[in-house]
Amino acid sequence: MRFVIVTGLSGAGKTQAIRSLEDLGYFCVDNLPSTLIPKFAEACFQTQGIIDRVALVLDIRGGKFFDNIFEALDYLKNNGYNYEILFLDASDEVLIKRYKESRRKHPLAPEGRIINGIELERKKLEEIRNMANNIIDTSKLATRELKEKITLIYQKEGQIETKLIVTVVSFGFKYGIPVDSDLVFDVRFLPNPFYIPDLKHYSGNEEPVSKYVMSFPQTQSFIDKLHDMLKFLIPNYVKEGKRQLIISIGCTGGRHRSVTIANEIYKRLKKDGQIVNIDHRDIEEDINKGGKKL
Repeated sequence: MRFVIVTGLSGAGKTQAIRSLEDLGYFCVDNLPSTLIPKFAEACFQTQGIIDRVALVLDIRGGKFFDNIFEALDYLKNNGYNYEILFLDASDEVLIKRYKESRRKHPLAPEGRIINGIELERKKLEEIRNMANNIIDTSKLATRELKEKITLIYQKEGQIETKLIVTVVSFGFKYGIPVDSDLVFDVRFLPNPFYIPDLKHYSGNEEPVSKYVMSFPQTQSFIDKLHDMLKFLIPNYVKEGKRQLIISIGCTGGRHRSVTIANEIYKRLKKDGQIVNIDHRDIEEDINKGGKKL
C-alpha cells in the first residue's frame, strides 16, 4: 500500500497534484477530515491488494478538523500504517497573483488581505512541512511540469519511485533560494564571468563561460569535495527512506557560475548511476528583465 497525504499552501497546486495522482491510478480523496483518517486507513489497508495506492488531500479548509492531523498521523505510525507526505509550496508573490487572477478569497483571511492569510497559513503548516517526504515548489512550474515531477516520484510501485530522485537546481540569490531545497551551496566565491565583456552575454550552458569557470583550481576543488560529500550522503538518505533530493547551487543571477557547477555535478551523479534531473531555474531571468545584472 502506498499511502500519500497531499498538503500545502492554498493556491500552491494541490488540485493539480491530486489530479496527477489520480491519473497514475491512485484512489484519491479531497479534503477528508483528519479525524476520519484512522478509520479510512484501516479500511484501505484491509482491502488486501484491491486498493494499493491512496492519496488524500488535507489542508486548512478542514478548519478545526485540520488541527487534529497530528493525532491522526501518530495513530497511523503507532499502528504500522506507512504513509508519505507531499507538501506543495510557492512564493508569497506567486500565491497572491494566483488569488487575484482567480478572484478567490483566502480561507484564513476571507475579509482581509491575502498576504495576512498566507502568513497565518505558513505558520499553521510549518510543522507538517518539516515532516514532508517530498516538497515541491510550484512557483515557476506549469501544470505540465508539476505533473511530470509527481509522475517521477509517485508512478507505479517498484519502478522509479523506490529509488532516490536527485534534482540539481541552479539559481540566482537575488531571485531567492528555491523553497524546496534540501541542500544549498553558494558559488559566489568563484570569479564572475559577468564582468568580462566577451562572456557576460553567454550562459553557463555555453562553452566560453563553462570553460572560464572551470579553469580555476578552486572550481575543481569545490566540485571534487561536493561530489565526495554527495556520494556519502545519498546512500544514507536512501537508508532513511528519502525519495527526493533537491541540490540547489546559487550564484548572483543564476546564469553563469551556478549553471556551470550544476551541470558538472549533474554529469558526475549521472555517471555514478543516480537518477538525476537538472533545472536551471533563473538562467533567463536577467534577459527577461532587460539584461540588468548585479
